[in-house]
Amino acid sequence: MTAIPGLRSPQLASPDLLRSVFRRHAAGVAVITARGADGPVGFTATSLSSVSAEPPLLSFGIGTGASSWPVISEAEHVGVHILGEHQRELAATFARSGADRFGAPTGWRSGPEGVPVLDDVLAWLVCRVVARVPAGEHRVVLAEVVVGDPSGAGRPLLYHQGRFNGLRD
Repeated sequence: MTAIPGLRSPQLASPDLLRSVFRRHAAGVAVITARGADGPVGFTATSLSSVSAEPPLLSFGIGTGASSWPVISEAEHVGVHILGEHQRELAATFARSGADRFGAPTGWRSGPEGVPVLDDVLAWLVCRVVARVPAGEHRVVLAEVVVGDPSGAGRPLLYHQGRFNGLRD
């Protein structure tokens, strides 16, 4: 690769380059949930994005090797929860492989369409899955908002440099 004036040390595309760059990108933290035949499933996501206001669509990514993928791959509806900075441990629980994600101290209830809705979040949505788009070893899930509640109190939880952080002024 030819050196480019003003750029320190460009690297060729690789999984490590992508991970390194996105560790510098602060992202909001969400938990995605769904109801499965054997109980609720869920995972922590930092890939949540608003896609369209008309119709109200959002997207998130999930690895096909994730323990939640078999349920998400067939779910008609999912729950999307925006976490507050007071929910670092909840985010870590839903990110940890093999964790009892819906056991104590996680508070939740069965919400619209039977989707697990987490307690004490900043906001939640129940969405109808409209597409699952292959993207490498992941799928990008597109979902249309059906119902939700944006009235939770607090400040958002962020993920940056491999850690959950609060928002600073």
